[in-house]
Amino acid sequence: MDLKQLSYFTTVVKEGTISGAARKLNLSQPPLSTQMKLLEEEFGCVLFQRGSRKIQLTEAGQLLYERAVTMLELSEVTRKELLDYRNGLTGALRLGVVSSVGCSLLPEWVAAFHKDFPAIRFELFEANTYQLLEQLRSNLIELAIIRTPFHGEGFSCTTLCEEPMLAVGSGMYFSDILSGKDPSSPDGTISLEAVSRLPLIIYRRWEAPLREAFAREGLSLSCFCINDDARTSVNWADAGLGVGIVPASSRPLLRNPRTKVYEISDSGLFTSISVVHNKNAYLSAIARRFVTCLQELC
Repeated sequence: MDLKQLSYFTTVVKEGTISGAARKLNLSQPPLSTQMKLLEEEFGCVLFQRGSRKIQLTEAGQLLYERAVTMLELSEVTRKELLDYRNGLTGALRLGVVSSVGCSLLPEWVAAFHKDFPAIRFELFEANTYQLLEQLRSNLIELAIIRTPFHGEGFSCTTLCEEPMLAVGSGMYFSDILSGKDPSSPDGTISLEAVSRLPLIIYRRWEAPLREAFAREGLSLSCFCINDDARTSVNWADAGLGVGIVPASSRPLLRNPRTKVYEISDSGLFTSISVVHNKNAYLSAIARRFVTCLQELC
């Protein structure tokens, strides 16, 4: 098995027929069929279900297809990295980022980095923390900027900054429990006990830490909405649907000028932003420079 065979195999699967793949690859059909048979002989299993007009993969064929796609992607990544090495500090940084950072802090960080290294391009992968860690394990990205909490086993983690959590929402939710407090003042805070009486909108990954914080105060957590993206918490709070619990750096995402913002006090609720990479993977000069830049900025 070699990369050329895997490329032929994935093309057959994508095109749906041997004849279609042969046209795509500018090959005649018999040699391509031979390559597919050689793959089956090498692995000792059937990869295709014969007899159908369109290619159908067996379970073994599906497994090989998934692995082949990853291997071909990694091959292309390696080719690009070697070209970058030959050409000096140019090329692309494959960077993963969670939405709450990508929409707020990241543009400023990249702008500062770009001033010093204008030849470097970015391939940005936006996903949640769990997905980004998996992409790091697969070496599809070099770096990920994520938030705590997460399991860091197998990764090298550099903490960039720590920030408090905010309660954001329409003033009607806060009027009774925070009468007289100005959210724009330095002491515009809200206690966890007061938060517990509000219809909360939270990011799913924060459910467990919030429950623990509430339990320490003898409180119970009741949520109006649990979601998979911090931007959803901000948008729903902006729409007056409830009170979002979000990191402080999410504040610029608020669009409704009537949305009130309070820092949650006396709760130990903080989140750290970290830049993470795979301990067992090669870290390019570009990635190392970017990490250094982030540390200087933060």
